[in-house]
Amino acid sequence: MATAQTSLPLPVLPEGWSAPNDFKAIGVLSTPNQRNLEPVGPHFLAHARRKRHKRTFSEDERIQAQENVKKVEDEDADDISEPEDPLMLGRDAKDWKGQDHYAVLGLSKHRYRATDSQIKRAHRKKVLRHHPDKRAATGSSEDDSFFKCIQKAFEVLTDPIKRRQFDSVDENANIDPPSKKAASKSASAFYKLWGPVFESEARFSRTQPVPKLGNDKSSKEEVEKFYNFWFNFESWRSFEYQDEDVPDDTENRDQKRHVERKNNNARKKKKSEDIARLRQLVDDCLAGDERIKKFKKEARAGKDKKRLDREAEERRVVEEAKKAREEQEKIMKEKEEAEKAEKVEGKKAKEAAKNAAKKNKRVLKGSVKDANYLLPKGQEVGAKRVDEVLGDVEAVTGRLDNEELAALAGKLNGLKLAEEVGAVWKEEVQRLEEEGKLKTGEMKTLGS
Repeated sequence: MATAQTSLPLPVLPEGWSAPNDFKAIGVLSTPNQRNLEPVGPHFLAHARRKRHKRTFSEDERIQAQENVKKVEDEDADDISEPEDPLMLGRDAKDWKGQDHYAVLGLSKHRYRATDSQIKRAHRKKVLRHHPDKRAATGSSEDDSFFKCIQKAFEVLTDPIKRRQFDSVDENANIDPPSKKAASKSASAFYKLWGPVFESEARFSRTQPVPKLGNDKSSKEEVEKFYNFWFNFESWRSFEYQDEDVPDDTENRDQKRHVERKNNNARKKKKSEDIARLRQLVDDCLAGDERIKKFKKEARAGKDKKRLDREAEERRVVEEAKKAREEQEKIMKEKEEAEKAEKVEGKKAKEAAKNAAKKNKRVLKGSVKDANYLLPKGQEVGAKRVDEVLGDVEAVTGRLDNEELAALAGKLNGLKLAEEVGAVWKEEVQRLEEEGKLKTGEMKTLGS
């Protein structure tokens, strides 16, 4: 490679420049070292690749572009790869409303389930394959019509409103209902064939999630919920994607209004037809659903069982009423006999309690008598003392019930000394005073 040398004059030094005279060294340079430098980086690798394969810049760029396309295709070959239809490649870009946007991007198996990420990856893959510059570099004579179809499909599917309009009329995403013969082949065939049909129709529901068809083990409540939902189905389908284009010119306003009315009427008609179609589909499914037949049979059996149970219940009530009368008569008879016996026993118990109370009172009176009316032994007892002590005993015993009389008699039983007997009587009087049955100081002889 030839080299060229050019001599340039040095710039003129400014006036007053005195660096050589004023220069003062502040350090010394280090000893130089020899090092090996290795060229790296993408530009060096590209240079080395061109040298190795003896390519020009344009040849290398073209081959690298082809390899990048193949690399992208290999990376996206998992879920967004499908063969291209030759008829689709020859579509007219002007007829973009008639094209299948999902098929153009290679997303036929995903359709309304395709995510934004899948749409972008599919678009990138198609652009790398069908870009006009890439076609021209490979020497292909294909025009850019299909590339325009790709761009239009990407525009529609990345716009939420336009995509919803297209999904509203995407018949390729529908699943045809099975025939009556196919659905009745086996118990599982009905659910296997009808389930995907309703899953496909569920994409149009305003209410999400949508109840599933279920299986032969589904409960009556689940089945009724499913059919009630579909008989009252609310669809968001609008069919405006199929509208006739409204002219943009403002001069012919009558024509514009006419087209708008025509589009509105067409939408209403298609909406009514779609509702009728869906209702017929639900009716066909309901007619072949063995679960409904089973529930009706169970309902009839339930009614018969209720009738038999009601008759058995009436017989049981009559028999129980008869038994209840007999039992009541028996109880009344036994009750009368028990009352008679209770009266006799009660009378005996009262007599016994009365006798016991008399005996206990005699014991209580005898206790003070045996204790010399609570005077020291040998001291003479006058009539007044006897009357006072016996009066106090009568006052105390009059405030005691039979059990208390028996308890007090038990305490005094066997006591003869005046001090012991007096202590017992004093304790009993204090108890009655505390309970409010006696007034303090009311007893003349027993409480002192």
